[in-house]
Amino acid sequence: MIDLEILPHLPGCYLFKDKAGTILYVGKAKDLKKRVSSYFQKKEQAPKTERLIQASQKLDFIVTNTEVEALLLENTLIKKHWPKYNVSLKDSRRYAGIEFSGEKFPRLKLARKKSEGGNFFGPFVSAKERDYIFETVRKTFRLRTCKRLPKRACLRYHMGVCSGPCTGEIAEEEYAVQVQKAVSVLKGDTGKLIETLKTEMEAFAKKEQFEQALKLRDEIAALEYLREKQNVERQKKKDEDILNYFVEAETVYLTLFKVYRGTLEEKQDFVFEAGENFLEDFLVQYYSENEPPGELILPRTLDAGLSNFLSHVRGKKVKITVPRQGEKKELLDLVRKNIEIRFFGARKKLEALQTKLALPKLPNVIECFDISHLSGTAMVGSMVQFRGGRPDKHNYRRFKIKDVEGIDDCASLAEVVRRRYSRLHKAGHELPDLIILDGGKGQLSAGFQELRKLGLRVPLISLAKREEEIYVPGLKKPLPIKKDEKASLFVQEIRDEAHRFAITYSRLLRRKSVIK
Repeated sequence: MIDLEILPHLPGCYLFKDKAGTILYVGKAKDLKKRVSSYFQKKEQAPKTERLIQASQKLDFIVTNTEVEALLLENTLIKKHWPKYNVSLKDSRRYAGIEFSGEKFPRLKLARKKSEGGNFFGPFVSAKERDYIFETVRKTFRLRTCKRLPKRACLRYHMGVCSGPCTGEIAEEEYAVQVQKAVSVLKGDTGKLIETLKTEMEAFAKKEQFEQALKLRDEIAALEYLREKQNVERQKKKDEDILNYFVEAETVYLTLFKVYRGTLEEKQDFVFEAGENFLEDFLVQYYSENEPPGELILPRTLDAGLSNFLSHVRGKKVKITVPRQGEKKELLDLVRKNIEIRFFGARKKLEALQTKLALPKLPNVIECFDISHLSGTAMVGSMVQFRGGRPDKHNYRRFKIKDVEGIDDCASLAEVVRRRYSRLHKAGHELPDLIILDGGKGQLSAGFQELRKLGLRVPLISLAKREEEIYVPGLKKPLPIKKDEKASLFVQEIRDEAHRFAITYSRLLRRKSVIK
């Protein structure tokens, strides 16, 4: 089942997967929760989208710092995995870069490889992003793009987007200064350049040279967008692995970002028991089976012996970096953010439910029952279990109704509750922290009577479908919980899963009956 509640209201990429974990579709979003939820809220979908939703069994996501990073990451993941339901764009524009020619007045152009004497930047994963940078640099610094210098000024000069070296109005030295500014931007030094330009602008303003100051102001405004750090794609010569973790209740939650030549291409999650040297043990085990990268970015230092081990496995030196500030520290923090959302997002739902129901402890184990039938035939009961806020399908159970004849949902529900908990009680097994029944006060009363006969005291509620009202034993009216509150939405999610599981079993029995 796809869990929408765990999705955050943050930018990033989402990945629909089938039962085997194969990626079917990669999408980007400014708000992950809103975007993914929209797939399940629309009544009418395009045929291709309907097939995607039907085929999807799992959902994964990667949180990014900005929407721009999500765009870059989406492109990278599509090119790597070629998902079945993504549009296939078989072009080579991904590999084009930006180049300055080696001429007297260097020409700015798009190129696939470096030419003799040229200054090449790229390639870029996103053609759209590359084109934006190209146009911004060209217009901001008024650089020539013509293949040959014309004998007279062209339209670009008259439009003010070219300084016109062909007219002789700009000296070679002055043009070289503009080129150097553009090179700084393409190298990623946009922030330093902006600070320099601001200083120059203030100096011109003090001298009352307002025309020059306005030009610099326009340059600064154009460069502000490019100042945004694009952590997902950074042009580097070596591969990097970025690893961070969170330890709670003697359990380690660890996430690894694999960055190839500056491009984030894979995220891996791990959960294991915390030991005295859990990080070192993990690194030894993982990199014994996977080649270490050129640089390993970690939240803490390693001893020299382990560093030497990684270098030995790789056959080259592995650089260990523990950043305290800057771009790499931001990446480390981004990995941490993904851990917190991925592994601890479900806890917020549990905490909300505990608060609204005034439960004595966090409802880590929740069991929910539903009854399904077709006009009294193929009467079945289902039980789904949620553990830690997520479905635990290993502990799902199905029941054929044995003791009830005709249509009687309350009696059928009482039967499955009795069969489930008499068995657990007799065997001395763990009881759930909360039991949910699909239905109103009738179903709640039937289930409560069975638990009382067994001498069991387990928190019990029922959820009535029409208004999604939550009832508890001893109260005539439903609890004052709105159906769009986090706690109610979580209960509805569990009930819907129980309903789906029950219908699936009922259909299976009817199909077998027809075949027989």
